[in-house]
Amino acid sequence: MPRILITGAAGFLGSHLCDRFIKEGYQVIGMDNLLTGSLDNIQHLFPLPEFEYYNHDVSKFVHVPGELDYILHFASPASPIDYLKMPIQTLKVGALGTHNLLGLALAKKARILVASTSEVYGDPLIHPQPEEYWGNVNPVGPRGVYDEAKRFMEAITMAYHNAHQVDTRIIRIFNTYGPRMRVNDGRVLPAFFSQAIRGEGLTVFGDGSQTRSFCYVDDLVEGIYRLLKSDYSSPVNIGNPDEITIKGFGEEVLALVGNPAAKLIYKDLPVDDPKVRKPDITKARSILGWEPKVSREEGLKKTYEYFKGVVKTE
Repeated sequence: MPRILITGAAGFLGSHLCDRFIKEGYQVIGMDNLLTGSLDNIQHLFPLPEFEYYNHDVSKFVHVPGELDYILHFASPASPIDYLKMPIQTLKVGALGTHNLLGLALAKKARILVASTSEVYGDPLIHPQPEEYWGNVNPVGPRGVYDEAKRFMEAITMAYHNAHQVDTRIIRIFNTYGPRMRVNDGRVLPAFFSQAIRGEGLTVFGDGSQTRSFCYVDDLVEGIYRLLKSDYSSPVNIGNPDEITIKGFGEEVLALVGNPAAKLIYKDLPVDDPKVRKPDITKARSILGWEPKVSREEGLKKTYEYFKGVVKTE
């Protein structure tokens, strides 16, 4: 069985990746320090002989005994509420953590895929965003700790690829949603669903005209799997180009949940909040033969079923 190390394994994306690679016949080593992840997301995997788990902070030296074929580096706070509260840890996992895992990949002769983000584009001046766009990022703004951690991650990954011939892949992930998102993680979809289920105001920042593009988690995992298996080492956008305004998205959530007490409320736009976000997925289509399959309507219904079970309404 090929062996794969997945960091951030107890997180939203990491746990779904553990599921997928076990299904594909891999021996999966999950690693997480539970800073933002939860063992609830991977509890169902612990009885399986093909899964093992290490509670470890990848910002410190990483050792995995035995052979290793692949590494997926998905450890990082990923929502504004987390990285504004933990700015140093966010920078360290993007910089020191990536350095440690690239060193491990070099030592083990393993292929490594690192999880970058659409946030490397900042508040973009080009729309939609192709991989060739260098971005418009404020390095000293409140979001800079996350944006620059990921930009450094890409730079050091390419340095290891060019200087040490490490077999690397870089994915730029756009807004993704689905079961196992944390209710209180501060991102728009968990916030809207939990507020609508509780009958509270759905918090829209600014006038709600800013746009986002939402990709269902199963589609994203498929894109990650294909990129890992490809021979393409430059960054690739993976996301859903079906763009919607935040106001329009809130209205879709209200219609789906159907709680008459819930309504949209408006607050000031946070500093450096991107006005637009839409991936150009030309490369993913041509190189990986990938594009999203799950419509937003279908994905939201599946996600709503999950949030109904985890949002406390008392």
